[in-house]
Amino acid sequence: MASVAQPAEAAAAAPPTFAEALRVWARIGLLSFGGPAGQIALMHRILVDEKRWIGEKAYLSALNFCMLLPGPEAMQLATYVGWRLHGTAGGLAAGLLFVLPGAAVVLALAMLYAAYGRLPVAEALFVGVKAAVLAIVVEALLRVARRALAGWAEWATAGAAFVAIFFLQVPFPIIVGAAALVGFWRGGAAAPHLPRAPSPPGGAATALRTAAVWLSVWVVPLALLAAAFGREHVLADIGYFFSKLAVVTFGGAYAVLAYMGQEAVAHYRWLEPGEMLDGLGLAETTPGPLILVTEFVGYMAAYRAGGDSWPMGVMGAAVTLWATFAPCFLWIFAGAPYIERINAEPRLRAALAGVTAAVVGVILNLTVWFALQVLFGRVRQWRLGPLDVMVPEPATLNLPALALSAMAALLLLVLHRGVLATLAACSAAALAWYWAGG
Repeated sequence: MASVAQPAEAAAAAPPTFAEALRVWARIGLLSFGGPAGQIALMHRILVDEKRWIGEKAYLSALNFCMLLPGPEAMQLATYVGWRLHGTAGGLAAGLLFVLPGAAVVLALAMLYAAYGRLPVAEALFVGVKAAVLAIVVEALLRVARRALAGWAEWATAGAAFVAIFFLQVPFPIIVGAAALVGFWRGGAAAPHLPRAPSPPGGAATALRTAAVWLSVWVVPLALLAAAFGREHVLADIGYFFSKLAVVTFGGAYAVLAYMGQEAVAHYRWLEPGEMLDGLGLAETTPGPLILVTEFVGYMAAYRAGGDSWPMGVMGAAVTLWATFAPCFLWIFAGAPYIERINAEPRLRAALAGVTAAVVGVILNLTVWFALQVLFGRVRQWRLGPLDVMVPEPATLNLPALALSAMAALLLLVLHRGVLATLAACSAAALAWYWAGG
């Protein structure tokens, strides 16, 4: 994306007040459905197009950087923009408001799930929400592709990334690394004599101090918790496991779902096999990052370990959220000052542009994956040699979900209705269908 030539960027708007920024971050947090693709597109629409608080190039450069980090890239992108506008306080506000609305909803749904199991009316509502989210993801794919794929090299990189992740199941970090290396090589060929890049304010010493502070914020409370309850306590296990997961969560929730499910089900025995996918379904249909599925796992683990105690479940959810999202502030606050330096180096800028083109292919994979899950009741894996492809069973096509998805696409892509209006319309239609006996 960073390499896309723009005709001319709109003049930047006056910096917002902190109160105005809070209102916008709260709005984004409430509307951030659709996984990273939809969330990135939503923030682009609000922060770049509507508010003009950050320019196109700066937004896309920050996105490139966040894609290289472990953890939810959309939340980290919001944190960076908040930091850029109002320093550490702004970054904290943006990051927390991006997460907390969805975390509150996931907690409520986890409590209902633990107490009552699956609720038919909730499942019907989720059909409508998922249909709207599918349209949001498609819109995001189109928006990002238009800006990222400027030439044949970007198209080739995006296509190769999609083939690698969809057909060959190549891990996300390998795809990102390969795209970065190719971009770095191409950038070096185009600009063999590099200008000296400016050093970030404060230099490496400031970055190290910042990293030490936020590492302490992340680790010390969890260590005190383990000391208070004992290393074998379920809360200590939750803190340790999800802290470890936070370091390897490249590519978002889908990239680590198999590992997380194996550990939570087979090793810790926190969940039954099918409950992990139920938790992912809850996270998919709520605002906020998909990695909030970890909150569902943490709640269920502590709830059951405490003898079906909801206060213990709430503690487990809180520890999970801390272990999952505190590292995100460490990555951004320590690394954000270097984004400008990276983009001053032609080779590094080209490497990040390669990553961005690859991300288009990854988002396409996410779009196809999500469409199959929304529109079909059963999807099987078809394997032939190195190929490993998801194939839906045509007989399981969900006609109501297909109709609602078409309705969402009409509202969002043709009539250009807002995200909230599209979600509300599809949810209302799904509930009407359910109450009519569908």
